[in-house]
Amino acid sequence: MLAASMPDLSILQYSIVDNIFSMTVATMGAAALFLFLSRAYVDEPYRPALLISGLVVSIACYHYFMIRHSWHDAYSLSGNGYKGTGAAFNDFYRYADWILTVPLLMVELVAVLRLEASRSRSLLTRLVIAAALMIALGYPGEVISSPEGWTQRVIWGALSSVPFFYILYILWTELTASLATQPEAARKLIEIARLVILITWAVYPIAYALGGTEEALKAKAAGQGDATGIVGLQVGYAIADMTAKAGFGVLIYLIARAKSKGHSHASLEPAVA
Repeated sequence: MLAASMPDLSILQYSIVDNIFSMTVATMGAAALFLFLSRAYVDEPYRPALLISGLVVSIACYHYFMIRHSWHDAYSLSGNGYKGTGAAFNDFYRYADWILTVPLLMVELVAVLRLEASRSRSLLTRLVIAAALMIALGYPGEVISSPEGWTQRVIWGALSSVPFFYILYILWTELTASLATQPEAARKLIEIARLVILITWAVYPIAYALGGTEEALKAKAAGQGDATGIVGLQVGYAIADMTAKAGFGVLIYLIARAKSKGHSHASLEPAVA
């Protein structure tokens, strides 16, 4: 929606988006504190994974704070609803966040699995390149703000989907292959991680599609019309980010905890370096 007209919103629509942004800021901030402080409760080899995970949610917390600030600047209450102030809603903050955090998500997962060095390097190289391509190809479609650009948005979305599904395939197969080499206590958690990745990441293309309907593009272009798709896009992205970063970060901690030698889930004594 960068530089696009802001569609009229009802008080409920505006509040839903504003509240989900607020919730995302709080969730990311709380997750950052938890992950940084929890590093003492896992063995040293797994602390880098928690450090990276903490960085992911810290970066996301900052960007969602800026996204919410931009949302406030873009709207003002007028009568029974909210109208655009003329200031553009800067949706680039989200893509700036993704270009930093999605590769780091790949790093934290590989770090906690502790695969062979050569295998880890190969896996990270493929995942990071694919993540960068996915985000770079998705952004041109995201900023299209007129119904005439619907076809182009679909094309960019389809191009972005190629590395998207490649990442999901690689993660699913690698996580499945790693199960045999993981401690028994961590296997169930890694199986859950596979499902979390699959289900959570599926929300992103759905949200992208909601924001690209003809009605949503008309609303972005003219500032009036049915803005349901735009609200759905913002809410969908925020929920997916909370789950994929904060929720997944907690799961990374649980995997690291389960793999730490001599520590059970019930133990609250910090690991000694």
